[in-house]
Amino acid sequence: MKYLSTRDPRPAPATYTFEDVLLAGLAEDGGLFVPESLPQLDAAALCGLAGLPYGELAARIMGLFAGEAFASAELHQLTKAAYGTFSHTAVAPLVQLDERLWLLELFHGPTLAFKDLALQLIGRLFDAVLARRHQHVTIIGATSGDTGSAALAACRDRAALDIFMLYPHGRISEVQRRQMTSVEAPNAHALAIEGNFDDCQDIVKALFADRGLRQELNLSAVNSINFARVAAQIVYYISAGLALGALPGASGRAVSFSVPTGNFGNVYAGHLARAMGLPIERLVIGTNSNDILARYMTTGEMAIGPVTASLSPSMDIQVASNFERLLFELKGRNGAAVAGDLRTFREAGALPADEQGWRRARELFTAHKVDDTLTLDTIGDTYRQTARLIDPHTAVAVAAARAEMSEKTATPMIALATAHPAKFPEAVARATGIRPPVPAALAEIMDKRERITVLGNDVAAIAGFLRSHARRARPNLGAA
Repeated sequence: MKYLSTRDPRPAPATYTFEDVLLAGLAEDGGLFVPESLPQLDAAALCGLAGLPYGELAARIMGLFAGEAFASAELHQLTKAAYGTFSHTAVAPLVQLDERLWLLELFHGPTLAFKDLALQLIGRLFDAVLARRHQHVTIIGATSGDTGSAALAACRDRAALDIFMLYPHGRISEVQRRQMTSVEAPNAHALAIEGNFDDCQDIVKALFADRGLRQELNLSAVNSINFARVAAQIVYYISAGLALGALPGASGRAVSFSVPTGNFGNVYAGHLARAMGLPIERLVIGTNSNDILARYMTTGEMAIGPVTASLSPSMDIQVASNFERLLFELKGRNGAAVAGDLRTFREAGALPADEQGWRRARELFTAHKVDDTLTLDTIGDTYRQTARLIDPHTAVAVAAARAEMSEKTATPMIALATAHPAKFPEAVARATGIRPPVPAALAEIMDKRERITVLGNDVAAIAGFLRSHARRARPNLGAA
């Protein structure tokens, strides 16, 4: 398995191994890594995966993307350890809401959010690769809420890495903040940035673009810009689809998914699952008021607007980084065209019009905007109808699913439940009058001391902080 950069302009682009992709996160030209070709799963292969425990399934799927980087036995050990930390034996259980609508609960990991499904494994993959390379990395990432806590939980106290997560100061929930700032580990740092998530994401990209800093600190990433994380997210689409009988051909059926979407990484993983062979009829994008993706799917125009604070803060994003991977497909895998379009996007605030590409995107995805009013209504309605509490991000997925469903198809719709309702108790209580019970993992953090570091929206200042707080890379005695 080899990987390409989405911005490589050469007719014969450079290729990278899975280890390269895992440790680098972002290509040196600023592009994102994508597989040179996707592994394929036919009906027989999918049948062979049905019914496997989640950790076993994860080892099988990740093995397709890791190639020779990990032996099968090692991958099985790593996935067993990663998903053994989850509170539910199924890891990602399905819960039926009505005759056609299901919830895929992705919040049974250590930080009660879907990011754990990938990051608990990614942290262990880092450890394994760094140990055999005798290397040390400095991980830098941006978070709109949940990635930061999941990444810090997965990477804390690991000798071969330091991790710095940037989050928008005052723009995430108290629980999300405390999950990051209460981590007491010498290698883990949560940085509050005076700005929004897009500012944090721009800083991360600028730090990676600084070649000297990148080499000095051996920078790496755990955001969904890291393809290894996207690969790990493919697993729960396949798991859920197979659980509901999704198989190609006359003996099987299709399923659909509704995904609350900010940075496009989660729904992109579903897109890859479908491209690999899982029969997915529809992939539905649910956005909040920051609806750049919904506007693009509806009109073909992608223009940056101001970031609006919402009840679903993890989706308060205007620049969806992972859309670049889809754009690479829409542009016929032309790296020069992708780089040119993205340069215009950043300079002019709008993506150049591409009628053909937009029509192809509309064949792949549908999208619905769900504002705060509808979010609250959906939380309340879901509780009254099913006695289940859902968080605002999950509510966006449920509302988008209901907007998409019709009587013309019996295809099951699976809405992704991406966070535990106790992470957003004020919104849930506002919608239902009930404050969600606090899980033990969250109760503990409310009494812990916070370490809050506030920095300005200044790349140079943040680079200086990294230099003064990161442990220097050890000699690469065994580096390839």
